[in-house]
Amino acid sequence: METRAFYEAGYALEDPEQAERMGRWRAIGARSKAAHVRTLLQRAGLRPATIVEIGCGDGSLLAELAALATVDGFELSANAAEQARRRGVARRVEAFDGRRVPAQDDAYDLAVLSHVLEHVPEPRPLLEEAARVAPHVIVEVPLEDNPSARRPAKRVLSREAGHLHAFDRPAVRRLLDGLTVRGELTDPLPYEHHAFFGGPLRGGIKWAVRGAAHRVGVAERLFTVHYAVLATRG
Repeated sequence: METRAFYEAGYALEDPEQAERMGRWRAIGARSKAAHVRTLLQRAGLRPATIVEIGCGDGSLLAELAALATVDGFELSANAAEQARRRGVARRVEAFDGRRVPAQDDAYDLAVLSHVLEHVPEPRPLLEEAARVAPHVIVEVPLEDNPSARRPAKRVLSREAGHLHAFDRPAVRRLLDGLTVRGELTDPLPYEHHAFFGGPLRGGIKWAVRGAAHRVGVAERLFTVHYAVLATRG
């Protein structure tokens, strides 16, 4: 399926129960993503007045980021952009072609690409666009180049989610070539994330094991963790 059509379909669920469930899942993800943004900004001593999210989906993360700054969003899917617009948290939400962000150079203080680059056929040009419209960029991706994520069943789930790349940390850092990395973090994800699909018992075990592995520094080599990095142009 063509990329735009894939995401239009994903944000046009007709089953109300399924749509509500996906909304809850995206809200859980948005809370952890926003926490990563706040942590990286605090560590770098940055307080952006304007933030643009490129690939904003249904606006779940925009709603969280609106507590930090004035926010705008751009999204490939017109269905998703309309959902984000209806939240009423952003100054501007528009569908775009997925390549050229319709904004002037340095229109924003911070650009956010959160769980977007793994979905993009050519990530570097979109990252360059983010660095064009803002001097600071936060990128977050799942690190899926690991034994757990390489299992056939996991690869099927990744493809069904639209993932085109399985990154490790060095691959993301290579994409950021030419930008100055100001901070980075990894997260094995909170209990509610693991319990959403796995249930309280299985999710709790997964959360405990991955949290312990993360604390001793081996999680990234074994399991998928989320990696967020703040980089500055120039």
